[in-house]
Amino acid sequence: MLFDSSIRRELSRSFGATLVVVLTIVLTMFLIRTIGQAASGTVSPQDVVLLLGYTALGHLPTMLSLSLFVAIVVCLGRMYRDSEMAIWFASGVGVARFVRPVLRTTWPVLVVVAALLLYAWPWGNRNSLELRDRYQQRSDLSRVAPGVFQTSSDGRRVFFVERGASAGQTGEARNVFVLSSQAQAESVTTARSARLESEGDERFLVLERGQRHDIDGRNGNRTQSRFEHYRVLVREKVVREAERRPPKATSTRELLADPHARHLGELAWRFGMLLATGNLLLLGVGLAATHPRRASNWNLIFSLLAFVVYFNLVNLSQAWVAGGRIGLGTALLLLHGGVALLALGLLWRRDHSAVFRRPWRRPAVAAGLD
Repeated sequence: MLFDSSIRRELSRSFGATLVVVLTIVLTMFLIRTIGQAASGTVSPQDVVLLLGYTALGHLPTMLSLSLFVAIVVCLGRMYRDSEMAIWFASGVGVARFVRPVLRTTWPVLVVVAALLLYAWPWGNRNSLELRDRYQQRSDLSRVAPGVFQTSSDGRRVFFVERGASAGQTGEARNVFVLSSQAQAESVTTARSARLESEGDERFLVLERGQRHDIDGRNGNRTQSRFEHYRVLVREKVVREAERRPPKATSTRELLADPHARHLGELAWRFGMLLATGNLLLLGVGLAATHPRRASNWNLIFSLLAFVVYFNLVNLSQAWVAGGRIGLGTALLLLHGGVALLALGLLWRRDHSAVFRRPWRRPAVAAGLD
């Protein structure tokens, strides 16, 4: 049918253009944030691109939902402004009739969103946490690069390697400077060379041909000593246990198998985002209406505001379910069922707008007629 094909063709073009814009903006923001984390020592600089990919994959459902919503509002809003809607309305086509071509166009995207929420979201979060933990679990010396001051994982020591190969590559470094700070003492240690030695499960930092300068913060006493061989135990971070994995990095099947409060809160967010994507399609059809002679685009601004409010309500419902204030089924029914009723009511209101006209407003009388 001409009606369905024209709507689907224009909606597909609008969705593609909107998705490109949204991806460009969001990926730029994620790239800046990831580079900042790499500069602060939270993640490895070599893992920036990989971490960016995992982060973008995890947030892709939200970007797809926003792109679909904006594409519907822009596409139908353009038809209102160009008076195409007046032609369809005069042909007996109501606003609710636009739901079918919209759903036929967007159902593949809904399937992709469901797959991303249920499978790709926990997988991407789990790999991101593993990258961060793997970098944080490296020894303090192995994180040092030549010519760069590097803070230890606990923030109490600062390392500097003047020249030589990176300790992470060969395990050895030259001209090492170490500043250690404690509650009542501070020490500065310098050495000509340093290397790492392993004994069982423990790792030691071995300094050779150096000196140490200690300052007692309580009385100001200073002590200086020289050494030929000095061993320091390097404390390693404990590897993250599988049972300590956060809910967002846990698969959907594991969440359903262990339905305690935090897991139910994560399920409320995943299922809620899927239901929200479907509700936004109905809301987009109802919110796209605009006056053809109005130059401003207030309907798009109002629609974006509605999206932000709805997205925050989904996060709020997750917090309530995780805190045990409300059940999973109740949260999904109240929030998303209420929004679905609101969207259906808005569509009915658009199709029966004549019923709500003010009765005291008389129709305009043609000029020259009594």
